[in-house]
Amino acid sequence: MSSEASSKQAPTLSIQRERPTKDSKLQRLLKRMWFHRFYYMLALPGILYFVIFHYLPMLGIVIAFKDISPFGGVEGIIEAPWVGFKHFERFFNSIFFWDVVENTLVISGLKILFGFPAPIIFALMLNEVMRVKFKRLVQTISYLPHFISWVVVTGLVTALLATSGGVITEFLNNLTGENWSFLGNPDHFRGILVSSHVWKTIGWSSILYLAAMSAIDPALYEAASIDGANRFQMARHITIPSIAFVI
Repeated sequence: MSSEASSKQAPTLSIQRERPTKDSKLQRLLKRMWFHRFYYMLALPGILYFVIFHYLPMLGIVIAFKDISPFGGVEGIIEAPWVGFKHFERFFNSIFFWDVVENTLVISGLKILFGFPAPIIFALMLNEVMRVKFKRLVQTISYLPHFISWVVVTGLVTALLATSGGVITEFLNNLTGENWSFLGNPDHFRGILVSSHVWKTIGWSSILYLAAMSAIDPALYEAASIDGANRFQMARHITIPSIAFVI
């Protein structure tokens, strides 16, 4: 009986799934890309920006390992001989190494210390301005330095603070009868550099905070006003906590 039952059983079929080939994977990928082509087109400008202005310039890092001439152009960089870590060794053994490191760390720290809170405070002050025309005028004026090249900013600082012929320097010399020297005094360099950095970036950086403040529910201010809160208390307990995620 067991042999007859086994003979009557239907034969089992072994079905093997075919593995997708590389061509089929590529075709599916191309179909998905074509289906979402409009999203890729929207992302294309941003991708090109990073490729052109952030990744391609990184190829210039080879100049640190070559002996190049500043007048050779691109061909001079390509044909220049490799020297390994020669320039790094000369820099590390230089008598100015620790001075350069100290200035870099101190100036970076001062930029963070003063440059980080400056646009936040500026945005809070602008947010309290009730006259729309005056507010827009101040915003426009504060944005303009962002579009000025650092080369032009350097020229403006030199024209104002130069030891000989500087507008502010000459004014103070005539006013006090003393010889002022801002750019000629090393102790003033860090303050001038950090101040010019804050002046150039404060307006443009405040845009993010002003945009975040515009999304705050006005009912919060109305409720705080009913409870007797002044403008400073509203800024402290409503505005700043509401833009904390942006900060």
